[in-house]
Amino acid sequence: MSDPQSPQTTHFGYREVPVREKQKLVGEVFTSVAGKYDLMNDLMSFGVHRLWKRFFVATSGVRPGDRILDLAGGTGDIAALLLPRVGEKGEVIVGDINAAMLRTGRDRLLDRGLHARLRWAQLNAEALPFPEDSFDAVTIAFGLRNVTDKERALTEMQRILKPGGRALILEFSRVRSEFLKPLYDFHSFRVLPRLGRLIADDEASYRYLAESIRKHPDQDTLRAMMEAAGLRGVQVNNLSAGIVAIHRGYKT
Repeated sequence: MSDPQSPQTTHFGYREVPVREKQKLVGEVFTSVAGKYDLMNDLMSFGVHRLWKRFFVATSGVRPGDRILDLAGGTGDIAALLLPRVGEKGEVIVGDINAAMLRTGRDRLLDRGLHARLRWAQLNAEALPFPEDSFDAVTIAFGLRNVTDKERALTEMQRILKPGGRALILEFSRVRSEFLKPLYDFHSFRVLPRLGRLIADDEASYRYLAESIRKHPDQDTLRAMMEAAGLRGVQVNNLSAGIVAIHRGYKT
């Protein structure tokens, strides 16, 4: 959400832009990187992002028969991990605002033969097209930081959850190790943009993605935002010294 002293602007990386323009700018980033997104994630994290995602799903509490909405899920990574857990009677809906990311993820999972109990929807996390009490869990992995109005998105997640349902967020967060911080900064601002230029021919998008991590709320701030959205019992689990964190909150 924009600074209360400047309600017409918000951050796009380290730039201040009009609120109405951020969604378009973020969309251009992900349209540009969609084709090389998974390869770049492997290179940027040395493959560790796959371990983070597996742990995220393994600790999600998802059970057979659950109905799950995976937001910002265009790559299909989280959906592929969720499908065996929901079983034959469950369902996973993959929602993403970006059509290019949805196409890329859908094609990847179709190539793997994963289509049963799986639906795809282009949607905006700030205005979810579902009634109240619709889902057993809502997941979002590495997507919340790109949402313009995070508070509204969290409120929407809470609204569509069934009582007892879980909001599960995997996102980059604040590094806890003082020793690691300078190394992480060097990797983020020196290595990642160059990888983006060499591999994806897009240095600017990967510079934005690195900046967006620094602008995202830290662990305690996001916990407070989830509580303000009506989620209860919020728990935080740091991974890799806080490079990423899992936040879990419940609808009562």
